[in-house]
Amino acid sequence: MKYQEPLIHGKLVQRYKRFLADVELDSGEIITAHCTNSGSMKSCLEEGAEVYLSPVNDPKRKTQYTWEMIKLNGKWVGINTAIPNRLAFESLQEKSIPGLDDYEVVKREVTFGDSRFDLYVEKEGESCFIEVKNVTMKEGEMALFPDAVTTRGQKHLETLIKVKQTGMRAVMLYIIQRMDVDAFGPAAAIDPLYAEKLHKACVAGVEVIPLQVEVSPFEIRIHKILPFVDLG
Repeated sequence: MKYQEPLIHGKLVQRYKRFLADVELDSGEIITAHCTNSGSMKSCLEEGAEVYLSPVNDPKRKTQYTWEMIKLNGKWVGINTAIPNRLAFESLQEKSIPGLDDYEVVKREVTFGDSRFDLYVEKEGESCFIEVKNVTMKEGEMALFPDAVTTRGQKHLETLIKVKQTGMRAVMLYIIQRMDVDAFGPAAAIDPLYAEKLHKACVAGVEVIPLQVEVSPFEIRIHKILPFVDLG
C-alpha cells in the first residue's frame, strides 16, 4: 500500500486529548495533527521522536494533518488506525495475505447479527467474515492487543463465534504495524476479559492471523505472519 501524497516530516512535541498531537515541522513551525488512535498508545510515544504526517485537503476539518507514524529505536511504527482496514482490503483484492489468498469476492463493512465486520470474502463453497484490528503495543519481543479495554472488541469476538457456529469461516486479522516484535498475544493485563474471550473464540474455531507489516514513509508492505501466543 503506497501513500497517495508525500508525507511531511517532523518531531513529536506532545500527544494530548487522545485525538491531538503537536508536531514541530522541519521548518520550525509547530502544528496540531489529528491522532486517529484513541487508545493509550502505550509503547508508541516518545517526545522528540521523528514522525511523519499526511496532509489533509479538507477546509472543513480543524486539523490539516493526520499523524501516520513514529520512529522508535530506529524503526518506524505505524499509528494510524485507519491504515489496517485499507491495507487488508487492498491485499485481499490482490490475493497477497497468506491463508486468505484465494477469495473471489471482497466486501467491506458487512453486518452479521448485531455486529458489523470490517471485511467479508467468499469463493465457491465458502464464506468468511474478517475483523481487522490495529496493533502497535509491545512488551519485550511481543506485540499485544488491546492497549486499552475494548468492549467493542469483546463483542466482535462473541459474534465471530456465532459466525463459526453457522458453518462459515471466521477470522481475527491483527495488523501489526511494527517490525521490532516476533510474536503476538492478547494484553491480558490491560483487558483480561478480551484475552479470555479470544481464547474461547480460538477454541470455537475462530482463526487468528497476526500479520506483521513493514512501515516506511513511502509504503506499507506485508512482511509475514507472526506466531500467536494464546494465554488461555
